[in-house]
Amino acid sequence: MHPPGDPPAPVTLRQRWQALRQHPEAARGVRDMLPMVPGMAAWGLVTGVAMVKSGLDPWLALLMSLTVFAGSSQLAALPLIATGAPIWVVLLTACIVNLRFIIYSAQWRWYFGHLPRGQRVALSYLAADINYALFLKAWPEPEPRPGQVEYFVSGAVVVWIGWQIPSIVGIVLADVIPPAWGLGFAGTLALIGLTCSLLVDRATWICAAVAALAAVAAYALPYKLHIVVAVAAAVAAGLLMERPGGGGGRLAAVARRSAS
Repeated sequence: MHPPGDPPAPVTLRQRWQALRQHPEAARGVRDMLPMVPGMAAWGLVTGVAMVKSGLDPWLALLMSLTVFAGSSQLAALPLIATGAPIWVVLLTACIVNLRFIIYSAQWRWYFGHLPRGQRVALSYLAADINYALFLKAWPEPEPRPGQVEYFVSGAVVVWIGWQIPSIVGIVLADVIPPAWGLGFAGTLALIGLTCSLLVDRATWICAAVAALAAVAAYALPYKLHIVVAVAAAVAAGLLMERPGGGGGRLAAVARRSAS
């Protein structure tokens, strides 16, 4: 015990981690994310192989995997790196491909906006498509509640490990794994399965259909901008359904708050 008047001892990182592991929402986050690991691992493995095959030194590929942690932008940047494009072109391309995370962050701020800036920056590094979708499925109401940080962090750690280890294996075994295996399609199947599980009402079906049509219509855009167009179209559909008689429900409410 501390003498009266003495400030309490600062909480160590190890104590924070132990408290997180013991939280019931942390266990739920792990359980929800584990089924996504096989498809995600296959995608990470393919990305690791692709980085080395594009001409990156293994140590640079490892650095890219650990710091960027975004498969779509990594794959978009690789052809530019291989052709010797200027670094600003590579960085701009990666940023454009990841523009959808602006929309993700706009929704997450209703859950995490009260946290200190340093914690929010740390959470942003762990952001991914899969944990975004599963988080909104677990916490559909856009308001901060106890256990949300623990759920997000535990699930995000599963995503990070499930991506980084296969990616490193792909970097190390790039000359052994043949492209004919087609492992990248497993990651696509995992995302399709996750999307289907989120189609729970009329609003989500309509938004999914709008996103699909927008993605196909805008597919010819460079730098995978059709992804950004699809996400923006889905959010716009949610906003329109929020009007009287639109029947948007909770999805439209989330979209409305995200766009404000």
